Amino acid sequence: MTSDATAPTPIRAHPLAVAARIVMLALVAVLVLLTTQQLAQLWWIGLLIIAGVPAVIVPRHPVLAPLGRFAEVIIVGLGAAQVAEHTANTSIGQGVGAAALLPYLSVPLTVTALRRLSRESAALLSVAALALVLGGVISSSDGNPLIAEPVYLVVAAQWLILASLGTLAASTLQRIMQQREKAGRPQPYAEATRLLTQLRSVARQLPGATLDPGGISEHLVEELRAVTRADRAAVLSASGGGRLVVLAQAGVDRVDWETSLDADSAIAEAWASQQPYTASRSQARSHRRGEVSALVVPLVAGVRTIGLVIIEADAAGLYPPAVVQRVTALTGPAALRLEAALLFDEVRSLATNEERQRLAREIHDGVAQELVMVGYGIDNALATLPDDAKETAEELRTLRGEVTRVITELRLSLFELRSEVDRQGGLAAAISEYARTIGASGGLRVHVTLDDSTARLPAATEAELLRIAQEAITNARKHAGATNLWVSCSIDPPYAQIEVSDDGQGIADQRPDGRYGLAIMAERAERIRGRLEISPRSPSGTTVAVVVGTSPRRDSVRDSVTASEGE
Repeated sequence: MTSDATAPTPIRAHPLAVAARIVMLALVAVLVLLTTQQLAQLWWIGLLIIAGVPAVIVPRHPVLAPLGRFAEVIIVGLGAAQVAEHTANTSIGQGVGAAALLPYLSVPLTVTALRRLSRESAALLSVAALALVLGGVISSSDGNPLIAEPVYLVVAAQWLILASLGTLAASTLQRIMQQREKAGRPQPYAEATRLLTQLRSVARQLPGATLDPGGISEHLVEELRAVTRADRAAVLSASGGGRLVVLAQAGVDRVDWETSLDADSAIAEAWASQQPYTASRSQARSHRRGEVSALVVPLVAGVRTIGLVIIEADAAGLYPPAVVQRVTALTGPAALRLEAALLFDEVRSLATNEERQRLAREIHDGVAQELVMVGYGIDNALATLPDDAKETAEELRTLRGEVTRVITELRLSLFELRSEVDRQGGLAAAISEYARTIGASGGLRVHVTLDDSTARLPAATEAELLRIAQEAITNARKHAGATNLWVSCSIDPPYAQIEVSDDGQGIADQRPDGRYGLAIMAERAERIRGRLEISPRSPSGTTVAVVVGTSPRRDSVRDSVTASEGE
């Protein structure tokens, strides 16, 4: 018969504890031989070995371990008296021989002190004293009981006092160590507060926008192009899922860099080895004809690879060791700055997402539920009104409609708060889903155009672009009075352009809270170093566009808006 239950693994004694016990046994064995000069007296050492077996095999057994310790102190007490009896007629002197075996008292007593078994420690000391008295009674010296010898009493009392002091010292040391260990493990929130406070202080001392990953990356690209030829250059960082995102790039043409770390490329080699890697072919997905020199330098902070720098030129042999050394002299300090910026972005993103989820929970469990109950109350009032109260009934129906509208708005707000950019779906999919959901709830015909890339933008940039698109779509639904909504999304990292157009009444006639939403969008665009442009749409309506990076075609926002309207 088999069983799926797994037997508990017995707890073995620590190797240091076993070694200490063996050393003490060897010590008292040597002392017994020196004092008695009789091998027969070593049988006490054998008894101590047998009594110490539970301490080695089952050191935390609730019954066997304490019994073993009590057996040890009894054997020490009785054995000390017998050893003293056999040294009565030697040069050692009467009673002094007891000191040969008594040092072993420290072993069981120290174990109980370190485990903070104070009651057992006191009991062991009492049993040891009784064993010494009993041993002194049954042992004799010159025909007199050994207990009557002052030297034996002094030696026994001396070792009992030393054992008591040692037990107290071990117990105090254990308590101090536990307090220090506990003090060294601050509470998570206290530690988080300390670290965030330090981050705030450091951020205030840093010059300019040095906690912006995009700004740091662009500055690094400019520095690299100043020290060596680079027809194309880019800074990439990890985004999870074995892929990289483009933080910044420069060159005449845009490049579709190989962002997979699983590919057979210099990018993957440099990332894995944390060493600069040169190649004679481009690291772009599309093949480039002609001679190419490529250099990939990992950005390493401590032991972590946080990103890569790629520079390429349309010529052969442009990156010898001397050039690589100049490049790494720039990338080394930049790696630390970029790591700090990426960590800051991640902390801010986590805090923002957590706050959005908290607000969504509070709205759902609080005011949303209360409004639903208000609606039910109005329905009950309508059902109980007399037939002749038509005016009151009409007012209640109007109120019920308003409550229903507010509940719908709250549900849409909850959907907005909980909407996130999926790691697999990407920014374009998130914007499309939101536009279709919100458009359907507002009775809008939604026209979506997506031009997405397999490469991804940084997570912080995607999050801000999603919030800008959400605000633009919400404004069109709530304030524009439109019937059609056009949403276009073009992503080619590090470039991205989001446009939201409607055929409503236009921006000039919208309510003040709509203008507040526009201010929020402008702040978000500035945070990711993008630009926001708001323009009228012909013949009616408004177009809101946000652009991050530089367009492959160098088109301005206004030009792209005009082109889409002409179509």
